[in-house]
Amino acid sequence: MKRLACLLLMMLPALGVAQPLRVGSKQFTESVILAELARGEARRIGTEVEHRRELGGTAILWSALQHGDIDAYPEYTGTLTQELLKGVAPDAGIAALRARLAPMGIGITDSLGFDDNYALGMREQRAEQLGIRNISDLAAHPEVWLGFSNEFMDRGDGWPGLRQRYGLPSTQVRGLDHALSYRALASGAVDVTDLYSTDAEIAYYHLRVLQDDRHYFPRYQAVFLYRLALERQSPVFVAALKRLVGRIDEPAMRRMNAQAKLEGQPEGDIAARFLGVPAGGREDGFWQRLLHRTAEHVSLAAASLALAVLFAIPLGIVAARWRRLGQWVIGLTGILQTVPSLAMFVFMIPLFGIGAWPALAALFLYSLLPIVRNTHAGLLDIPLELRESAAALGLPWRTRLARVELPLATRSILAGIKTASVINVGTATLAALIGAGGYGQPILTGIRLNDIGLILEGAVPAAVLAMLVQWLFEGIERWLTPRGLRIAARE
Repeated sequence: MKRLACLLLMMLPALGVAQPLRVGSKQFTESVILAELARGEARRIGTEVEHRRELGGTAILWSALQHGDIDAYPEYTGTLTQELLKGVAPDAGIAALRARLAPMGIGITDSLGFDDNYALGMREQRAEQLGIRNISDLAAHPEVWLGFSNEFMDRGDGWPGLRQRYGLPSTQVRGLDHALSYRALASGAVDVTDLYSTDAEIAYYHLRVLQDDRHYFPRYQAVFLYRLALERQSPVFVAALKRLVGRIDEPAMRRMNAQAKLEGQPEGDIAARFLGVPAGGREDGFWQRLLHRTAEHVSLAAASLALAVLFAIPLGIVAARWRRLGQWVIGLTGILQTVPSLAMFVFMIPLFGIGAWPALAALFLYSLLPIVRNTHAGLLDIPLELRESAAALGLPWRTRLARVELPLATRSILAGIKTASVINVGTATLAALIGAGGYGQPILTGIRLNDIGLILEGAVPAAVLAMLVQWLFEGIERWLTPRGLRIAARE
């Protein structure tokens, strides 16, 4: 047990502290570019700002802004009226939105100069074949496959309202990541998808944008949302955001999107060139990025596992000693395991904000079941005659547990810890969606940019780390298992 305690202390790492000024971005290219523009403009006037990249969808960014985990992020007026501010008129202008947001402690800039409206699109050849030009024409073709981004599937201005407005009978509807929807459309896997009007892929894939002939979609003027407290705390940063107002027209935004998605240029360089300022500095090389991501990933996985071990082994002991209570303990930890991974991360945001802490909490909860169950099973599987012999010697319960039962259950307990550690390494890749970094960051960026190299930059090290962790715990199992039990196992 002393060895196990030393091991746990070694696994607890220090967690980073967030920078004071942070601009966030959603998980699509335009949002990343706009955040880089804000960062570059702030740097121009002497303020350093951290960019928290690709933090998932609208709900995550909105919650992070409200809780002060980020200070600003790019948003669209249609999203505010349809998704975030209930009861606001769909055609509400920026002045009305500003009045509504102010009591919430949130400010809004004027339009950056362009609209990025929702639309539906099809391959030109397929649309011509079916004679579809307007969204209303889809009502006559229930056989077409619709593939919408996951966020669009549930938004107030998304698929549910669109289907009702146009009376669409379509049942062949799939949800997928927006970054993958264009590839699905080009390959013929789906016939119709949702578009952003400034997407570079519209021209690249020769898509037909269907006319919104019943005027369902509102305007989506690009703006920045920011914490109103910044007008006192950092007026220079607010001034930097407002200097972008009216400077970006739709062709310019479409060109920048194309440079990132189709030409593979770094978003920071694109933003610097648009602003006419030097780029933010040389990018880290592959090995530097790998070392940085590995440190983040190992920190998350190791810290959450260490905490889980400290809690789960006592819970397993309780479950084995008091059988009826044990069923409740195992049942509750089992329920935690059924919660989808991304949902668990999102649930932690109101409690811990974004970054390492909510990821640590979610991974901790996911680690409990394998360790609790294996501790419980390992203790119950000890032969009855061995437990009776220990009791016959007159050993107190705590001594029997420490000197006899836990050593005999060590292999089972270590197997549970090993399972939890491998699960943690894989699940931690999702932590990038809430700003915790790790190997998930290049995977998400690679999916967004259709860059297989970036995807492999995160996926391969994650797989290698999972194998190393498994081998590590097999070695620890041999180290912690009493020599007599190892000899018995070989015989």
